[in-house]
Amino acid sequence: MDVDTRLAGPTGITKKRSQFWKRFKKQKVLHLFVGLGMIFLLIFSYTPMFGIVMAFKDYSISTGIKGIFTSEWVGLQHFDEFVNDYQFGTIVRNTLVLSFLKVIFAFPAPILLAILLNEAKNLRFKRVVQTVSYLPHFISWVVVVGIAFSLLSTDIGMVNKVLLSLGMIDQPLDILTNPNYFWGLAVTSAVWKEMGWWTIIFLAAIAGINPALYEAAQIDGAGRLARIRHITFPGMKGTIVVVLILTIGSILGGGLVGSNFEQAFLFGNSINNPTSEIVQTYAFKVGLRDGRFSYAAAIDLIQSVISVVLIFSSNFIAKRTSGSSLF
Repeated sequence: MDVDTRLAGPTGITKKRSQFWKRFKKQKVLHLFVGLGMIFLLIFSYTPMFGIVMAFKDYSISTGIKGIFTSEWVGLQHFDEFVNDYQFGTIVRNTLVLSFLKVIFAFPAPILLAILLNEAKNLRFKRVVQTVSYLPHFISWVVVVGIAFSLLSTDIGMVNKVLLSLGMIDQPLDILTNPNYFWGLAVTSAVWKEMGWWTIIFLAAIAGINPALYEAAQIDGAGRLARIRHITFPGMKGTIVVVLILTIGSILGGGLVGSNFEQAFLFGNSINNPTSEIVQTYAFKVGLRDGRFSYAAAIDLIQSVISVVLIFSSNFIAKRTSGSSLF
């Protein structure tokens, strides 16, 4: 009897089980951490998905959780109502424009900053810049909006006071209320807050590049720009593609900086509403203010389906064009 036949018998199976439980006991702490993470995802990510059925029913909060499954089935009524809403065009336009502007400006920003920091020779300067750039990530959007009000307010804003004192403007700029300024304000504040955090990811990708490649290129006479083009960028390609796929998949939520809802809700007001009202804030308002939970669920489900389609499409295109992909 050969070795494979013996291992396939009852004795071999028992031995494998014994080895499995020995490894499990040695790694019990790691399994505990993994188990806690899985429980967290199960409770807060998978269990709430049962509520998706609410989008197809006429749910009332007075019926409680049981009402999610016992309410009257209305099919695609809520979806049809949203598509035919008079605000639909404006809301979708605002969401898409704000999201694409963030992709255009927020996605390249950390890549460029990572390359600049990598090229910096002064280590102290490099560390100071990196620390200062990623600290805003830990500031909540409520605080960021408070800082913006202190700087840009027409009454007490420092920016307006300085511009008026220098004679550069005749009257204060209504940056916080003018609809024409909202997109620029949202994109600028998002880039400032999250650029340094994502720079860490790209710096890690650059750190994985073999230093011998730079030395060989320098000996061959390649300049700094040539080394960046032919060594740094190709070395970062895999990371850039993965981050780009994740960005496109979450583009409706703000992409790389993921802050559309917070910014639109906190910076938005009745005056700049024509440009600040987006899908997420509209669903939030009709869901909590008007108590139309089924309608809000339908709106969010539309957004989720579009995001899933985008992430699979971008992954497929990236795999075909660059050979790199998320899955």
